[in-house]
Amino acid sequence: MKVVAFNGSPRQNGNTAAMIKEALAVLEMEGIETEFIQLGGNLLRGCQACGVCRKKQDMRCAFDDDKMNTFIEKIREADGIIIGSPTYFADLSTETKALIDRCGYVSRSNGNFLSRKIGAAVCAVRRTGAMHVLDSINHFFLISDMVVPGSTYWNMTLSLQPGDFQKDQEGVSTIKRMAENMAWLLKRTRE
Repeated sequence: MKVVAFNGSPRQNGNTAAMIKEALAVLEMEGIETEFIQLGGNLLRGCQACGVCRKKQDMRCAFDDDKMNTFIEKIREADGIIIGSPTYFADLSTETKALIDRCGYVSRSNGNFLSRKIGAAVCAVRRTGAMHVLDSINHFFLISDMVVPGSTYWNMTLSLQPGDFQKDQEGVSTIKRMAENMAWLLKRTRE
């Protein structure tokens, strides 16, 4: 079993990355292989709605001038996906939205390869807007026929400066529990 995680923040060592790495550590302790991918800052283009992936059905986005097809392949090979984004003006980062739109379109055009994978969203927020970010990522998971694990609270943390995630004890315990539930689901669905 493998989980691939995408950090939608351009801050490679910021709070979103720390949240994802906390979850991956729990999954690794459960014997699940993990991979962390720095998504934010990769300057992914948004979906152009060209429909070429629907016509070709070759598991690829028509645009090959960024890393999206590499990311799509990693998602196809994974059993679980974690997507993390900071909150920018009460919304996702640009790269996170591009990943969702382009991967979702390619999946739906190629037999819905996301179906029944496990997906979890995490969000770092200074003050407000996290629910919209989590909803956007979870809507992607749910419309893709994926299974979403819950936790004891929303998978978010109140954090602004690097390192603030570790100070939010409720946020840390929420992320750990989400990862435990993700591991539990992965093991049950892969039996």
